[in-house]
Amino acid sequence: MKKTFIYLSFIIFLGWFPSLFAGEIYVSLQGNDKNPGTKEAPFYTLNRAIKQAREWRRLNRPEVAGGIYIRLEEGVYAQRNSLFLRPEDSGTPDSPTVICAVDGAHPVISGGVAVTGWKRGCNHPAIPEKLRQKIWSAEAPLIGNRRVETRQMWVNGHKVQRAAQFPDGGLEQMIDFNPEEQTITIPVSQNVNPKRLQNAGQLEMIVHQRWAIAILRVKSIDAKDGQAVVRFHEPESHLEFAHPWPQPVIGGEKGNSSFCLTNALELLDQPGEWFQEYPSGTIYYYPQAGENMETAEVIIPALETLVTIDGTLSRPVKHIQFNGITFAHTSWMRPSFQGHVTLQGGFPLLDAYKLQEPGLPEKAELENQAWIIRPETAIRVRGAEHIDFKHCTFRHLSSTGLDYEWAVTASSVEDCQFTDIGGTALLVGAFPDGGFETHVPFIPADVRELCSHITIRNNFISNVTNEDWGCVGIGAGYVRNMDISHNEVCHLNYSGICVGWGWTSLESGMCNNRIEANYVHHFARRLYDAGGLYTLSNQPGSVMRNNRIEHLIEAPYATNDRAFYIYLDEATDGYTMENNWCPTERFDSNRPGKKNVWKNNGPQVADSIKYKAGRIKQD
Repeated sequence: MKKTFIYLSFIIFLGWFPSLFAGEIYVSLQGNDKNPGTKEAPFYTLNRAIKQAREWRRLNRPEVAGGIYIRLEEGVYAQRNSLFLRPEDSGTPDSPTVICAVDGAHPVISGGVAVTGWKRGCNHPAIPEKLRQKIWSAEAPLIGNRRVETRQMWVNGHKVQRAAQFPDGGLEQMIDFNPEEQTITIPVSQNVNPKRLQNAGQLEMIVHQRWAIAILRVKSIDAKDGQAVVRFHEPESHLEFAHPWPQPVIGGEKGNSSFCLTNALELLDQPGEWFQEYPSGTIYYYPQAGENMETAEVIIPALETLVTIDGTLSRPVKHIQFNGITFAHTSWMRPSFQGHVTLQGGFPLLDAYKLQEPGLPEKAELENQAWIIRPETAIRVRGAEHIDFKHCTFRHLSSTGLDYEWAVTASSVEDCQFTDIGGTALLVGAFPDGGFETHVPFIPADVRELCSHITIRNNFISNVTNEDWGCVGIGAGYVRNMDISHNEVCHLNYSGICVGWGWTSLESGMCNNRIEANYVHHFARRLYDAGGLYTLSNQPGSVMRNNRIEHLIEAPYATNDRAFYIYLDEATDGYTMENNWCPTERFDSNRPGKKNVWKNNGPQVADSIKYKAGRIKQD
């Protein structure tokens, strides 16, 4: 009996051996990077901890045996440079690198800086005299030798609106859209007065165009016969008027497309609005009721990318996990420098035009040529395996939240929250950019370039797409073997979960993608040609089943009613749609293939399936 007890004890000991000898590195805002990184003497920066872990692996130290745990204590860890993880930081299946919170802590990795020193009163001539004592101002903080420029600001944790013609994203209909003259004609109103706005050098126009928006920097605004004719800066002026899809609609089923002027001190007239003056950097803010600017926490972002994980096909980054970390406060500045004209899904155009004689060898009827670039992102992952995010929070981010961009496999995002994000919450896979025309089928020389075997499961995604309305909740391009299941995706300006790219019926490597048991609701709030579940192109062996889709919102500025619970857009093929619950059979297919199968979709789907969709509650 004694021998048996000793033998079992030895087995249990061996089972616990890796964790007994795991390396632990601690980081604290009370630490010092000259410390050894222990619990009693922690490091100050995450970057120093990552370097320590890298050195342990390089020297094959005993601490590596059971994995390396970088533990962050409570606090906001402000980053001034993107954290860079490379192949040398890779773990192994038995010895991963885990960046996690100390038990009970809620650490935040932030790209934001505080704005302090607010003063009441503004004598700027652009502000009406009756409002001058209601406006507060402060200098933007210095980083290095420059004032921080920003398009986003948060007051006491809430995003506030840049000064605009209308509150909360309101729009009004334009009068004319003239590609030949590259002008947009708009009504003259009390706050759209060319004389009043002639000195508003940072004025922008947001244009609603079908399934996307454009952000155009205004070059001039001139009165003509009681109307205002608006011209724009390059490069966005050429892009906006040359690309045929999507463009604004004049004389649509529900009227003309709409617009809103924004980003001028002359438009700062409502509580909760703000404006930053260039080049002084001065920020003006009209506080909301109850806000005390002497004590308010005001944050603007100074960094676009918080974390970069970058490997190659031959040397991928492997076995790194983030657990219980919050990522917050990133910026998105490109529209301030070159405008923002997109093709779809938030992808900006590099060039685009209409073919005078339609047709490519791959697609005889094509009339639209477009070259795109990838949106900015808070976390970028390239050339990697087993890069996992668990129990993390992504909030107050101004473009994409998390992007598995290229050649990422066997990775997962589980039990995370994405909220208050300007673009797409989660982007995955190839959307060929640069010199690759986006309608030409993408067939990589090495199939490993496609993102594959990625699991997106049990996440909560809400209030995203609030800067670029044309982005989506979860967006996947050229991908294979995806598992998107049991997520709740809601409160979106366009589509919910989108899989596929390329507008092609040809084989491209996309296959075996699974969209299952998700709950998508309150979508298509501002744009149309939308789908709660949306697909493109040929994806053999793919399934869309047991999802719940409801609360399709009638976008108030849409020029037609093209929005659907399930939308199989151009050339979708190889999908089985089965047991998807929605209140009506509001579906559409745009030139679909012949291998799609529909089985029992609509309000007749059993409640036992309907109510299992969405997140699985954690005990």
